[in-house]
Amino acid sequence: MFKQQKYDKQHLIFGYLFIAPTALGLFFLNIWPAIQTVILSFQQSTGFGNTKFVGLKNYHHLLGDSEVWQSLFNTTLYVILSVPAIIALSLIVAVLMNQKIKGLSIYRTIYFLPVVAAPSAVAMLWRWLFNSEYGLINILLKKIGLPAISWMTDPNIVITTIVIVGIWSAVGYNMILLLSGLQEIPKDYYESATIDGATPVQQFFKITLPLVTPTLFFVVVTTVIGAFQVFDVIFMMIEPGSEAMLHTESLAYLFYKHSFILNDKGYGSAIVVFLLMIILALTGIQMKLQKKWVNY
Repeated sequence: MFKQQKYDKQHLIFGYLFIAPTALGLFFLNIWPAIQTVILSFQQSTGFGNTKFVGLKNYHHLLGDSEVWQSLFNTTLYVILSVPAIIALSLIVAVLMNQKIKGLSIYRTIYFLPVVAAPSAVAMLWRWLFNSEYGLINILLKKIGLPAISWMTDPNIVITTIVIVGIWSAVGYNMILLLSGLQEIPKDYYESATIDGATPVQQFFKITLPLVTPTLFFVVVTTVIGAFQVFDVIFMMIEPGSEAMLHTESLAYLFYKHSFILNDKGYGSAIVVFLLMIILALTGIQMKLQKKWVNY
């Protein structure tokens, strides 16, 4: 009995040693900055030691700030337009990449390339493609007799532009996650269904979709969180201060604007805490709703 306790204690010590680098990194790079941000949201600060406790003043200002609500509307619209398309396309591509076809590894690499590319490089590439004067997309539209579109300056079009780039950037990563879930499904199920005369469409809805729901749930949660945090595409593609920016400015961009451009870090922290509360609430709702459609 004594030896068993000593054995377990040794394993416990080694376990803590192995997870220590990750745990320390998580605390100092994620948890502690988050705590400091919450504290800063109750202060008036320029970030250079000039801090003053103001209580709920920043949050009171936030609730009456029309720019915050416009940014929340823009962010919500982006989520509504992009998330369903990302999930659907990711699942379709994952199913296709799970088939036995020639050049499968090449196709998988092509779909995954946007994930490994630098976000700034991706945004600059799409900025060139969507350029209203010499962009490749408008050149192709002119070739087929269609008028050029002001993709990045027209307030009615610009959110669609951001959604297109967001979808293109996210499909590859989610495809890999869903592909791993698809490969966990036993092949016996499909063989039995084929013998029983089930069509590929019936197999997808009766076998593939129900059994991949645990992975799909994870993809939905992370995709919603990522969509609410959209920033880099807006920052790199849309001109600050333009009318188009008013229709694309997200809460994450508004946080950057107040914290690093207007140098009001206390109010910027309040905005990002507000965004955090929205994400936590939506994630909690998704955790509750998973019981209705996720099959474990």
